[in-house]
Amino acid sequence: MKTMWDVQQLLKRYGVFVYVGDRLADLELMEAELRDLYQSQLMEGQEFQQAVLILRRERRMEKEKQARRS
Repeated sequence: MKTMWDVQQLLKRYGVFVYVGDRLADLELMEAELRDLYQSQLMEGQEFQQAVLILRRERRMEKEKQARRS
């Protein structure tokens, strides 16, 4: 798993589709969903860690993009 698309496909396997309309909110909600799946022991630890790191990277890039617009 290397991209945001991979994380979305992972969530899709569990029937989770996230679209709020706000990119940062989407990323936060995806991370919350991943945490729930992991705590329910439906997901491996390594898979969870990779997905969370990808989401955090995406969140950081989105915040930087928003800061440049301001």
